[in-house]
Amino acid sequence: MILALKTDNPTAEIVLLDVEGRVIEQEEWLAERRLALELLGRLESLLSRHDATWSTLTGLVVFRGPGSFTGLRIGITVMNTIAYSQTIPIVGTITEQWRQLGVERLQKAENDTIALPEYGAPARITTPRK
Repeated sequence: MILALKTDNPTAEIVLLDVEGRVIEQEEWLAERRLALELLGRLESLLSRHDATWSTLTGLVVFRGPGSFTGLRIGITVMNTIAYSQTIPIVGTITEQWRQLGVERLQKAENDTIALPEYGAPARITTPRK
């Protein structure tokens, strides 16, 4: 099974796919500022509904951006952590066909090891107040 995640905007998307890229289940929810609080529980719930565990997964696909700095940071960090802790290949994609491209890359045995975000603009950092 392949787990795919897109957190570039307030509506987050998680998808469980078979190794051929067919959707087993897809879930979208308005995460907004609750993404960090809800994401891991929703991922675990999705897996348990299909009698799957982290070790059942054969690959991870994560949307790298562009998009929300905080949303991408949280989603990509969670997926990188899962990939590292479970020794699962991870690929990051940036196109509208992000899931399809990610599945194709996994089928070619590609592995980014660490997916890095593509924010689409430089960070807007304010100067510290004294």
